[in-house]
Amino acid sequence: MLGLLGLDSLAQAVYSAMLADPTVGVRELAERLGQQEAQIRETLDRLVELALLRPSRERSGTLYPVSLVAGMQLLVRRQEAELAAGREAAAAGRAAAADWESAERLIGLDAVQSELEVLLAGATVEALSMVPGSAVPTASLEASRNIDDDVVRRVRSRVLYHAAVRKDPSTVAYARWLAERGTEVRVSPAVTRRLLIVDGRTAMVPIDPNQPSAGALCVREPGLVDQLTALFELIWTDAVPLGNPTPEEAATELSATDRHLLRLLADGLTDDAAGKRLGISARTVRRIMADLMDRLGAESRFEAGVEAARRGWL
Repeated sequence: MLGLLGLDSLAQAVYSAMLADPTVGVRELAERLGQQEAQIRETLDRLVELALLRPSRERSGTLYPVSLVAGMQLLVRRQEAELAAGREAAAAGRAAAADWESAERLIGLDAVQSELEVLLAGATVEALSMVPGSAVPTASLEASRNIDDDVVRRVRSRVLYHAAVRKDPSTVAYARWLAERGTEVRVSPAVTRRLLIVDGRTAMVPIDPNQPSAGALCVREPGLVDQLTALFELIWTDAVPLGNPTPEEAATELSATDRHLLRLLADGLTDDAAGKRLGISARTVRRIMADLMDRLGAESRFEAGVEAARRGWL
């Protein structure tokens, strides 16, 4: 199959070996395949050029193979660009390759990134994303730029960030860049879990919300995807555009995050528990509370709670 898409026998053998064992090195590949190390290195360069291998995000200085499905799609898309023909055959190939199980576990950042690229490359209607946390690492933003730019050119794109990102210049700048290209961007304190939904048919969620690097679960069960889509729409309805205050914020100068935090602490949650609900650290919780106590003229959190209730903030 890969031979029909332009890979010679050695390239197929190297790619297959790395799919079976991503940690295999040049020397071991040469020994297994009976080739010189120089030939193996040339073949690796060719596979990198074809985007079938990419630098690993987990093991610096090493290469990681994209999945077989992703590799086939990349080669098909390359031929489409070069030949400007065969689009119907390529679509049929992608459809056949997409006949997977209703749920798939993706272990590690490399596997998640590879599958994410496949899903978004095949999007035909809409991509929905929820991004928790008070800031997105700059490296992650830059790694997503080309993908996000491609998606918004082809389909409707909507992104929900946690309201706390308003205080992070890098994330705000990236969100505005998205908006300039047509992505609909809103913020809400209710964004506490990472989520991606493509075309209302496939959803991707973290295996462990507290450890994103552990991997993700790719779900295609219609009932579950529908429930996750309903959750997104519920939060989207109450969210506000980036930079716009809610009516309550405009009236009281109290942000949505501040209000949500006050309510959680009033309910008896600890700083750690409240921070997890909001997708921020306990340190950020303490900083926000110190600022609120200062604004309320309170000497203690108890006094702050009494004054917040008096002002109608709870």
